[in-house]
Amino acid sequence: MRAKNSPPSSSRRNSFPSRHGQPVVVNCSRSGCAVMWRTMTDPRIRCQIRLLLVALLAPLAAAADVIDYVNSVRRHGCGGHAGGLVPLRESTRLDEVARQLAQGAELRAAQQLAGYHAASAFSVQISGVPPSGDVGRVIARQYCEQSTNPAFREIGTFQRGADVWLALAEPFAPPAVRDRAAISRRVLELTNEARARARQCGSAYFEAAPPLAPNAILERAAAQYARDMATYGYMDHTGRDGSSPEERITRSGYRWRETGENLASGIMTPEDAVAGWLRSPEHCANLMDPAFRHMGVAYAVNPRLEAGVYWAQEFGTPR
Repeated sequence: MRAKNSPPSSSRRNSFPSRHGQPVVVNCSRSGCAVMWRTMTDPRIRCQIRLLLVALLAPLAAAADVIDYVNSVRRHGCGGHAGGLVPLRESTRLDEVARQLAQGAELRAAQQLAGYHAASAFSVQISGVPPSGDVGRVIARQYCEQSTNPAFREIGTFQRGADVWLALAEPFAPPAVRDRAAISRRVLELTNEARARARQCGSAYFEAAPPLAPNAILERAAAQYARDMATYGYMDHTGRDGSSPEERITRSGYRWRETGENLASGIMTPEDAVAGWLRSPEHCANLMDPAFRHMGVAYAVNPRLEAGVYWAQEFGTPR
């Protein structure tokens, strides 16, 4: 979202829904449905997926073998997805997630029951897969994209009879509070690296833009808003008090001619935050706007919430 000073509300733009985290069911077929949650930024999809794959009339490979097959796919790649990925390590808590899935729980509920907090996760039930190696082909063919997700680090399994349940996850690993200054500098560095090159933001083309300078007032405004979102579990350009980004920046004491704001949630690293903003046309346009001169960014953590981490990036051009 961005605004100019005459009047502040006339050029505000926000093509995103005001509340996020509601599931959208897509790609339903006889083999199952994928259910995805999006953050306001992203572009980058935070997945909660349950798929059912069926192969009949064959004995089941051992769960440990299935883990080896998944790691083999990650090592060698598949379907145009590069290999060379870190192998998944087995997690006893994810084993419990898989057991809860076998009891009929949905993925999100299974994580809660197991006490496992994931930044993103994927689950699959495989039935009747033979030990001859076909399971590797099933994995590579049916969910190559998910199994080669570089964010995933852990895997859990549960076997019952001829069925095995798998849960793959990116563990919740928020940035440390003590690293805030370094992370703010890193976001600024990545933002300026992006601005140094011309790029397409949706239908809009932007030439390379001058680098942004850090601004302490904008950083305080970003920190205050990130804390509020993390405390109350929402992500919206409109604050709980009804305030707009330009109103909050005005209250912070920054005298502006033009302002902009990018938000994100559920993202653990500055690299992923900036990459997500660049994939979104509206947020990319803010980041590449040549009129902006200053930037402040902050994040806040609330491990009790599913998203867990909330980011605010504020832009400004002084009067």
